Formats: sequence, structure tokens, C-alpha cells
Amino acid sequence: MDAWRDELEPGADGWLGGTYGIDDDNEFIGVVRFDSKESAMRNSQRPEQGAWWAETEKCFDGDVTFHDCDDVTMMLDGGSDDAQFVQVIQGRISDQEKFRMMRDMPMDTLHTERPDILGGTIAVDKDGWFTQTMAFRTEAEAREGEKKEMPPEMREQMGDMDKAMSDVRYHDLHHPWFATAGAH
Repeated sequence: MDAWRDELEPGADGWLGGTYGIDDDNEFIGVVRFDSKESAMRNSQRPEQGAWWAETEKCFDGDVTFHDCDDVTMMLDGGSDDAQFVQVIQGRISDQEKFRMMRDMPMDTLHTERPDILGGTIAVDKDGWFTQTMAFRTEAEAREGEKKEMPPEMREQMGDMDKAMSDVRYHDLHHPWFATAGAH
């Protein structure tokens, strides 16, 4: 990743940043953000990107999965490079319309009830797979917040969202690292 930042970032037009970490199953998770699908595609087509990936791919045991998502929603403040804990949630959306309506609802209650959440993103690919990041001040605050009783309307909304998802996996990044364009 350091080599990418030093050598490839300057030519990666539209690159906004990334959130990275290793989960409890020793899986590397990388959520990379670009300003548009077109910028991400141009970056992927650069010869130096291909050469970098050919070397980097050797660091992984097994297959690497990519989800290209151009349906992205920011939640609350979208996250923070100051987060000390990030939870990445991945799965399939079984009811895309219901999921989209829930995702687009105001987050005022969430912000009030869960001040431990700095923000997050939800990205959905064309096949209905989603990746959600939730950035927290600390893991201890996140775990305490998970125990809180939510107001009835929020519990109902969360239940509806759960029903619109399947094959859900949680990746806890206890020691996340971040990269932001131009902050090298």
C-alpha cells in the first residue's frame, strides 16, 4: 500500500481515499473510493496499476474479490480517518427498492441514539451485493452502543432493513488504517 501511495497515487485521477484493515479471520479488507466510476475504471486500466497489482496479488492466500459499486450513499458524516474501529458489513440485497428507501431515510435519530458512530458509507454493485462501512470513535463505545435499546420506530426500520438483506458478513477492523488523497 505504501508503494501505491508513493508511486501510483499521483497519477490516480479521482482517487479520494481508502479504508483498510485485517479482520478477525485474517482477511484483508480494502474499501477504496473514487469520485466516479469512470475515474476508477481509468485507474484500473493504467499499465502501472496492472503491474502494481500483479506484484501485490502475490501477497494474498487465495482469491481476491472486487465489488465495483457506483451506487454509494454517505451516512451521517461519511466516516472519519480518526476512527479507531471500523465495522465492514457485506451481503446481498434481496429487496433493492426497500433497501434503497430505508437507506435514503433521514439519519437524525441514529445520530442522536448512537453518538459513537462517526459515519459510514453504503455501496451497492450492479448485482445487488453491498458493502457498508461504519466508523466508530472506539470499539468499546461501539460495543456499548450495540447494547442500547433503540426507539421503536428505529427498531422497526432496522428490522425492515435486515429483512432486505441476506448472506450478511461482518468484518471488524480493530486497527483500521486510512488513506486520503493528498494527505501523504
